[in-house]
Amino acid sequence: MSGPDAAYAAFLAEGRLRLQRCEGCKRHIFYPRVLCPHCGSDSLNWVDASGRGTVYATTVVRKRPEEGGGHNLCLIDLEEGVRMASRVEGIAPEEVAIGMAVTARIAQQGEDAIVVFDLS
Repeated sequence: MSGPDAAYAAFLAEGRLRLQRCEGCKRHIFYPRVLCPHCGSDSLNWVDASGRGTVYATTVVRKRPEEGGGHNLCLIDLEEGVRMASRVEGIAPEEVAIGMAVTARIAQQGEDAIVVFDLS
């Protein structure tokens, strides 16, 4: 992994959720890129994200109990105006609902740092 993806992963490994922000149009960007998808500028800076978000969509991925059981897969709209896929933890997968307020948390999954969400 290299470029913006590597930088994003390194920030997560440090326990920091950071997003890119375009200096041209002042919009936040996710997933990490080399050019702004809104205006084409290559002037992108990393800024700390608030971590506050809202569940935009959710579904339950079903697995057998011996495989760990089901979990939710959600699209989360962050306060900064970007959308990311993740999951909401600490609640039954079927109870996650569109419109719920959530807060990001960095968790470990194997050797990788990932972003998950908890109810606010």
